[in-house]
Amino acid sequence: MNLAEELARGLAAMGVDVPPAPREKLLAYLALLYKWNRTYSLTALKEEDQAVSHHLLDSLSILPCVPGGRLLDVGSGGGTPGIPLAIARPDLAVTLLDSNSKKAAFLRQAAIELELPNVAVHGGRVEQYHPADGFAVIVSRAFAELADFAALSRHLLAADGVWLAMKGVRPDGEITRLPGDVRVEAVHPLRVPGIDGERHLVVMRRVAAD
Repeated sequence: MNLAEELARGLAAMGVDVPPAPREKLLAYLALLYKWNRTYSLTALKEEDQAVSHHLLDSLSILPCVPGGRLLDVGSGGGTPGIPLAIARPDLAVTLLDSNSKKAAFLRQAAIELELPNVAVHGGRVEQYHPADGFAVIVSRAFAELADFAALSRHLLAADGVWLAMKGVRPDGEITRLPGDVRVEAVHPLRVPGIDGERHLVVMRRVAAD
C-alpha cells in the first residue's frame, strides 16, 4: 500500500473527511518533515513507514473536536498536530509555537513551501508569548502534564476557549492534579489506524470565577 492509499484508508476508518487536494498537501508535508529531519532532528520517529499513522492520522484524529477560530499549537516541534489541522481545515487560523529555534525555522519554511496562509509561527517560550488576542483552541501533543499545560498557557486562552491535550493512556492521575479553576469537559478515546497504544484527547475549560 502506498502512502496516499494508507492515508485515504486511515481517514475513512476514523470517519474524517479530507478532500484529495489537502491529502496531497499532507503527504508533501511528510516529505518535507523527513527531508529536514536528516539535519535538524525534528521527530524521534525515524521509520518513515509509520509516518502516516503517527504524524498525520494521529493529528487528524482530533479534528471532530476542534472548533473554528484561532488555534495555538503549543510545543509544535515538527508541526504536529498544527500543520495537518491547518491543511485539513483552512478556516482555522493556526499559530505554531516552539521554543527551539531550529524547529521554528522549519515550521516557517513549511508554511511557505506548503502555501499555508492560515499558519503563523512564533519562536519562543509559551509563558513569554503575549499576543493581542486570545485563542479559541490551545492544543498540545505530549507537551506537558495537564496542570502545567493549563498553567503555562492560561493567559493565552480566550474566555470561552478550550484546551485540547493529546495523551496516550487515559491520564486520570494528571486530571486529579488539575487546579480547581480548570474543568475537564470530556476525555475522548481515540482510535488511530496503525497505532496500537492507547490514545486519548482531554478537553478542558477554564471555570469562571464566582
